[in-house]
Amino acid sequence: MSTATTFTVDQQIDTLLAPVAELFTQIIFYSISINSIDIPLIVLWLIIAAISFTCYFGFLNFTGLKHSVKIIKGDYSSPSDKGEVSHFQALTTALSGTVGLGNIAGVAIAISIGGPGATFWMMLAGLMGMSAKFLECALGVKYRQIDANGIVRGGPMYYLSEGLSDLGHKKLGKGLAIFFAICCMTASLCGSNMLQANQAYSQFMIAFAQDSSFWQNKGWLFGLILASIIAVVIIGGIKNIAKVTSKIVPLMATIYLVSALFIICYHIEKVPSAFYLIFTEAFHPQGVVGGIIGVMIQGFKRATFSSEAGVGAAAIAHAAARTNEPIREGYVALLEPFIDTVVICTITALVIVITGAYTSVEGVDGVALTSRAFASVIWWFPYLLSIAVLLFAISTMISWAYYGSIAWQYIMGTNKYLDLLYKCIFCTCTIIGASISLNSVIAISDSMFFSMAIANIIGLYMMAPMMKKELFSYNLKYRP
Repeated sequence: MSTATTFTVDQQIDTLLAPVAELFTQIIFYSISINSIDIPLIVLWLIIAAISFTCYFGFLNFTGLKHSVKIIKGDYSSPSDKGEVSHFQALTTALSGTVGLGNIAGVAIAISIGGPGATFWMMLAGLMGMSAKFLECALGVKYRQIDANGIVRGGPMYYLSEGLSDLGHKKLGKGLAIFFAICCMTASLCGSNMLQANQAYSQFMIAFAQDSSFWQNKGWLFGLILASIIAVVIIGGIKNIAKVTSKIVPLMATIYLVSALFIICYHIEKVPSAFYLIFTEAFHPQGVVGGIIGVMIQGFKRATFSSEAGVGAAAIAHAAARTNEPIREGYVALLEPFIDTVVICTITALVIVITGAYTSVEGVDGVALTSRAFASVIWWFPYLLSIAVLLFAISTMISWAYYGSIAWQYIMGTNKYLDLLYKCIFCTCTIIGASISLNSVIAISDSMFFSMAIANIIGLYMMAPMMKKELFSYNLKYRP
């Protein structure tokens, strides 16, 4: 007598999407083999761009930080400046799209695959990515569009189209803009959105419901609740989003960082050896496929997903800033990769390394690995992590809903009903993301996310000389 296998809703969704995730991975992460090591071309593309822009702009990522802080403080703000949100709100909106589960789940994934040494390459990638973030966000303000109602629309779609047209490459610019808009829209629906929902559900189960038969295989229900919360926020547009993120980002960062720093202080005697392990394994990794190249690829890959430098999405948020100086907003954007990748990712990595969580259990990765590290010190710390993860997830998703809606409007027009349709699709993808496996969601989110860098970096290379001249003029006026 045969018994039929019963699949839950979550399993059915995952079974349906797993082949799609695999196909996307094969296309976007096409690799070349050097000494039997597979190197994804898209990661190499981002690494070379980060290094190139750092050198081209005279290591602005180090020399410009003091000026960035002054701008955030409001030293150069004027009531007559055009835009919708303050420099701080633009920064927190962009940070809410980057300071998310990439800093919690992403770091854990990098270490579980590439070992502690991946942390070093994440830090380096974050530092090098600051100049690329400066360039794309300055361009976002320069080529933004402001309608009669004061609504701002900007980002790579606009600076690729208008900027390259100014350089005499109108057709190329339009083609790259459309390609980017499609990738951005898809990334917002299938990328960051799905990953945030997936890992929020994972941490919820770990902290609150692992012994609950009701919540087992109910990712779709958790996603439905999460989607309802997101819908309330994103329908209000960028001003509403900025108000929410300017409150959530400091709160979630405080909860997470205080908890993480407590763990580090608890194991303070292990911190020097942890840094030593991170540095030595960056160049002499143990048991990592691909050796030093393998660990480097993992570090750069996760750092890019975390900071978004070179991807272009943050330029959409920064385009809405109240300023008449594009370069000024570029300076503000410098702070993003530093806060996101250099500071928060490093703290997360220290927690995982000093507690030894990454060596304790095979097959545990993502947010579950970070949660295990938190629980190793105080049993109830995963509950605090759950709150932080949920705030991270919500803030990241509402930012990406905005990014995707701007890309959608670029392609479909500014019809309010079509915009509402996009937001409904976005919320539906939130439900799907909470339902599928981590492997599938990582494959889809990484593929869609990195695809945006193809068109964006081409445009950045072509427009960098123009913006270097503007940077020189700006510095003469404001940084003599």
